[in-house]
Amino acid sequence: CHGKDGLSRDPEAPNLAGLSALYLEKALLDYKKGMRQDRRMSLIAQALSKEQIQDLAAWYAAFEVSVKAPDI
Repeated sequence: CHGKDGLSRDPEAPNLAGLSALYLEKALLDYKKGMRQDRRMSLIAQALSKEQIQDLAAWYAAFEVSVKAPDI
């Protein structure tokens, strides 16, 4: 849903590329513990080990994202 490169092709799934590893890890742990709910992520997170969560968070955090301010 979020894409291997962290750039979502699904309008219901946010981009993850370049987000903080700490934020991503906490979000995944919250889904796993049931403290955060989403019909897809809650199921996916249940099957992940702590190491897999850390690896996924590090993977998406490692992408460099650039932004361009709109011309005004």
